[in-house]
Amino acid sequence: MWLSDFTLVLPDRLIERGSLRVEGGQIAEIADHPVAGGVAGDGLHMFPGFIDIHGDMIELEIEPRPRVELPMELALATLDARLAASGVTTAYASVSFSRGAKDGALRSFDHTSRVIRGVREGTGACRIDHRVHARFDITFDRAVEVIGDLVRDGMVDLVSLMDHTPGQGQYRDVERHIAQVAYVDGISEDDARAKVMDKIAQRTRPAEIMAATLAAVSKLCRSAGVPMASHDDDTVAKADLMAGLGAVVSEFPVTIEAAQQAKARGMAVAMGAPNALRGLSYSGNLSARDAHAAGLLSILAADYHPGTILPAVLVLAQTDPEALPGAARLATLNPARAMGLLDRGSLATGQRADLCI
Repeated sequence: MWLSDFTLVLPDRLIERGSLRVEGGQIAEIADHPVAGGVAGDGLHMFPGFIDIHGDMIELEIEPRPRVELPMELALATLDARLAASGVTTAYASVSFSRGAKDGALRSFDHTSRVIRGVREGTGACRIDHRVHARFDITFDRAVEVIGDLVRDGMVDLVSLMDHTPGQGQYRDVERHIAQVAYVDGISEDDARAKVMDKIAQRTRPAEIMAATLAAVSKLCRSAGVPMASHDDDTVAKADLMAGLGAVVSEFPVTIEAAQQAKARGMAVAMGAPNALRGLSYSGNLSARDAHAAGLLSILAADYHPGTILPAVLVLAQTDPEALPGAARLATLNPARAMGLLDRGSLATGQRADLCI
């Protein structure tokens, strides 16, 4: 089947009034002119399907309100439709294991394990390719045990390591975090401060235990060929540490210095599409636009809103040295290569016909 008269967004150039032939689910041929009898595109842009390596949506689809849990089949079907409508054709559902989560609650061991297995079992009827991105809080005492079980069972496609203890990473500005907690929880700043300080005390772990956890997780991921990402790198030293452990992606670096070091060490720098679209981080950290302007941005991720990917690409295309093809790579070819996916991410013969029009 020919798709005719589209503006084809290739990795290095645009083909205006181009055509693309799909056969057996793959791109079989590309032409630089309209083809008679093909499905008419009338000049619409055709991108490779977007590849989202970090989307925090499945947990909220399952539990849209506290203690209101919807069936996994409905949650996954709803998310699948939302992602497809946003042009995402490969999505890594980001699910978290966190220290202190009560059994059965969001981000607890048993709840998250059920979510992961539910995603795996429910993808047969989906429009897009759903994968699992397991996020582990390194203060979670069972991290190594849980990752080991999931990796051995072939349940995860990406592992990222995070530490959301206030005072570092995403929440390194403790005073700002206290103000945010007061606002979200509707409590006084004094009560918020007490809550945050209690959280710091509960989550702080001895340095040797944290180091042993990181080393063990790194070894597990290497042995299984599962890519590993760092999360919220806030210092040069943190980026160095994670690169040394084998992380291939630095997700949402907090400072420009950390992003620079991550790129220098060969990591792909991923930032949120909502950040890029708005021009600022909601938590007051590094702006994705600033990272892009500095030549540091490698990947755009949905984070919490897949509908922002295409608008963010169009915004960044206005300043990208390679215009739209360069900006589009942030959501297509770059994440595909970072995840080791060689069969998608570009409009090229032999690639999967995952298309966003």
